[in-house]
Amino acid sequence: MKAQSFLNISDYASAAVGRLPKPAFDYYEGGALDEFTLRENTAAWARIRLYYHVLGGVTDREIATTVLGQPVSMPILVAPTAFHKLACEAGEIATARAAKRAGTAFILSSLSNTAMEKVFAEAGSPRWFQLYVYKDREITRALLERAEAAGAEAIVLTVDAPGLGTRERDARNKFQLPEGLTVENLCPLGKGTLPIVEGSGLAAYVRANFKQDLSFADLDWLCHSTRLPVVVKGVCRGDDARRAAEHGAKALVVSNHGGRQLDTAPSTCEVLPYVVAAAGAHCEIYVDGGIGRGGDVLKAIALGARAVLIGRPILWGLCVAGEEGALHVLEILRRELDEAMLLCGCSTLGEIDRRLLEP
Repeated sequence: MKAQSFLNISDYASAAVGRLPKPAFDYYEGGALDEFTLRENTAAWARIRLYYHVLGGVTDREIATTVLGQPVSMPILVAPTAFHKLACEAGEIATARAAKRAGTAFILSSLSNTAMEKVFAEAGSPRWFQLYVYKDREITRALLERAEAAGAEAIVLTVDAPGLGTRERDARNKFQLPEGLTVENLCPLGKGTLPIVEGSGLAAYVRANFKQDLSFADLDWLCHSTRLPVVVKGVCRGDDARRAAEHGAKALVVSNHGGRQLDTAPSTCEVLPYVVAAAGAHCEIYVDGGIGRGGDVLKAIALGARAVLIGRPILWGLCVAGEEGALHVLEILRRELDEAMLLCGCSTLGEIDRRLLEP
């Protein structure tokens, strides 16, 4: 089936169910424990109402913007997600090419199945690299230096994963990477394979390797160790957001790791206004989690976000139709955002504000 025959993100998600082995689908789809936060991320956007303007004389809409000073064609960026070769053979290279064709930012996960040098060679700009902090600082330093050399234009530090939230789907499935797939960025550093254990191999990998006592001192170290701007991803509170900005973050991502870490954490759209109030004057604010419609993107901007990050929908697109599917997912969201702006009476992103959320 051609990508263009799918009307929306839900169509892609439904099609992905039958195309992926259960362990891979559950890894992509699942959340922590009872998956309350996973569900709430989506449900909370739907509860926000849009009080649209009429008779605004809107014709063309302008949805291009910048992130960290770099132009993007729309405020919809590709979030860092792991193991894209579970979805399609081309993996992260397909995703990078799709983002380039869509004219938006691509963020490569540390836990990619394809080495960063190969991926960034195919990516457009902006191209950013997501970083986990390993217990062995020299591993972290090596990843950072390679990312800079490969052409990364920002470092996205994930701060909400000092350990892995219990993902019961993965434990039941004894999640492992299929034969032939590795954490390719870490292979030269001796950390490229998941351990064989009774439960989730990824959970065991994180316990063995990720720095559990992550602190603002690590953020200080990172900001002083790279010439690239640092984006802090995983913020859930206004006070943490303000401190991260004071410690050198140039942008923040309001995120709960897609509901995959601390279950019963609040939805990202609930948290977003508090982070914007605390740190929006000091750095750019982005948000991810549960965004499945262009109208959700408009709501995020109305709440103060500069852009949104899209994770699972890209994976569903990859699974169904590879690069073309990922590109089509981005184009669906672009079209829906444009439509929502027209129906709300907004010609530019600058006209989208909290007044659209109030009668």
